[in-house]
Amino acid sequence: MSNTPINEYEQARLDKVTKIRELGVDPYGGRYPDTEAASAIVEKYDPENEEQVVRGAGRIVLFRDIGRLIFITLRDWTGTVQIGLSKKLLGDDWAVAKLLDLGDIVGAAGSLGKTNTGEVTIWVTDFKLLCKATVPPPEKFHGLQDVERRYRQRYVDLFSNPEVMDTFKNRSQIIQSIRSMLQDKGFMEVETPMMQSIAGGAAARPFSTHHNALDMDLFLRIAPELYLKRLLVGGMDKVFEINRNFRNEGISTRHNPEFTMCELYQAYGDYNVMMDLMEEIICELVVQRSSTMRLPFDGREIDYSGPWARRTYADLFAEHVGCEISDIARIREIARTLEIGEKQMADAVVANELFEHFVEDKLVDPTFVIDYPAELCVLTRRKVDNPEIAERFEMYIAGMEIANAYTELNDPAIQEENFRSQLKGQEETEAQMDEDFVMALKYGMPPAGGLGFGIDRLVMLMTDSPCIREVILFPMMRPVD
Repeated sequence: MSNTPINEYEQARLDKVTKIRELGVDPYGGRYPDTEAASAIVEKYDPENEEQVVRGAGRIVLFRDIGRLIFITLRDWTGTVQIGLSKKLLGDDWAVAKLLDLGDIVGAAGSLGKTNTGEVTIWVTDFKLLCKATVPPPEKFHGLQDVERRYRQRYVDLFSNPEVMDTFKNRSQIIQSIRSMLQDKGFMEVETPMMQSIAGGAAARPFSTHHNALDMDLFLRIAPELYLKRLLVGGMDKVFEINRNFRNEGISTRHNPEFTMCELYQAYGDYNVMMDLMEEIICELVVQRSSTMRLPFDGREIDYSGPWARRTYADLFAEHVGCEISDIARIREIARTLEIGEKQMADAVVANELFEHFVEDKLVDPTFVIDYPAELCVLTRRKVDNPEIAERFEMYIAGMEIANAYTELNDPAIQEENFRSQLKGQEETEAQMDEDFVMALKYGMPPAGGLGFGIDRLVMLMTDSPCIREVILFPMMRPVD
């Protein structure tokens, strides 16, 4: 039981619970099957049909008691509908109706009509209290406005702010559209382990845990990549997973430690195939939401009309940083002026710090940044004519990285060498080496293209939500003091 003190408003509601029980009504025991959605009830109103009988249920968001009549606005996840209660029609249930409050959940059935003001209304002949709310909701239609409270009490946010409910309905539709598009293209949805003995597939700090029965340390996955590639080895030529990943890193308007990605692999493809696929997926999502291929985001308008720009990493670096990617001395000099601790960093890592600082926020309309320094890409095939460059792209929109893709490396000797180079200097290198993945490559992995894109950030773009917490139902929050 909660130790939170009961205020006068909560006590008043608790007193009503007692009175309702005294009337022989269980304020929490009701069931009300076969209801219709609020939006469907409103849409089906026919002024020529006086015999329409409907049955709905929802939360009370507006309550007007005018004596022998009570008008209530009910809200469900599709919208709102008004119900009209009269003492004459309700009989014994009228006493319960007089004890209702904002936030209570009720069921109601009756004939469908309109009030003198033209509002579609259910004139109730059957009424049932389904759940008595003992804490008052946010005031009327103003909704829950405190941002901190909105995220901590998403359950209140959803029923108080219809636009928030719309965002998460959109999120569900976006994921379903992505899933359908990939399945239509012959991709098979799979599931790979979320607890892994080796944190691989990306460069990120993992969350760790311990399996008691096996007495072994495990990591929550930072990426599903190495397991999905094992499936390519096994003969699954086109696979995808819409997955939760976990990275023990910072929290910001664009980062949450637990996030959702779609990752896919296509045998016999390459990063060019992945670029075409990424552009097609996002353009289809835009078409579902706009007739102009333009969508607003954070006060700007993003132009999604194709073909999207494809710019090399080196060209963008020179354009915005002001020196060539090969000028390491100048790159380190610039890094020092930005107070980047570059001394212990490899050359390519220092350059990438400058790329993130100077270039990323300039990439507003969809842009594929292609051909990364190979030193940054341990899992990527290098270009035949220039082994210093990897066949990798990152795709940016509104200054955010949305996707990352490779022409996948399938040479086991080079892969093992890259792993060892990446782990050089770390303790217990052999324990962190994914020997089984290297073994899988030795059995033969077909040439392939791989693509991963962030669902959360994509939903941000499609719903004009500048903060990632607006599109995650329960984002990570600091403990309440």
